[in-house]
Amino acid sequence: MQEKIVKMFDEIAESYDVVNRIVSFGSDKLWREKAIKKALNFTKNNPRVLDVACGSGDMIEVWRKYTDDVTGLDPSKKMLEIAKKRFPDVQFYQGFAQNLPFEESTFDVISISFGIRNVVEIQKAIDEFASVLKKDGVLLILEFTKPDKKSLIRNCIDFYSTKILPKIGGIISGNKEAYEYLPYSIQNFYTLNELCKKLNKKFEVKEAKSFKLSPASMIIAKKI
Repeated sequence: MQEKIVKMFDEIAESYDVVNRIVSFGSDKLWREKAIKKALNFTKNNPRVLDVACGSGDMIEVWRKYTDDVTGLDPSKKMLEIAKKRFPDVQFYQGFAQNLPFEESTFDVISISFGIRNVVEIQKAIDEFASVLKKDGVLLILEFTKPDKKSLIRNCIDFYSTKILPKIGGIISGNKEAYEYLPYSIQNFYTLNELCKKLNKKFEVKEAKSFKLSPASMIIAKKI
């Protein structure tokens, strides 16, 4: 399953950023900016950051406004090729969240944006995050989560995600199946509260919120 997901991202790498901007109406950039600014309240100045599931580097682009020490990791070779072209001075690694190629207590902050949903062994990944974070290290998660309860607004969001998004994504990328996977993966993922509980053994959640008019949620947690 994990290899199939990576193959899918390899196939849509070239059009991934364009589709994200269009289907989110540019909101994904705002979510990243807000989340990183919040996370910086819980760490030192110029932190050493690891961006997991970095994709083509959208999160790294924001991090570089606040620190000059950012490392990227992603399992998709094609995504990393794009990221390396965008940021030739950043060090990138090809690898999985559940098997990080770093020593213990290496980073001040780990971020993972819209990537933990695609990790098959989430608890193992969380353990890895805790291992490579320094004492009092910060974990920042941005992710699409299930709602605790349905609402009219959420029903509208789900209609857009299941009926409209796959068509737009499919036309632009030529891979409709990949964008049918997105709403499916959200529907089979955790709620925000459930995801917070997954962190409890290794982290203390400092802030958790869902963004308005969106399935996107943010968690900021400190290593225990």
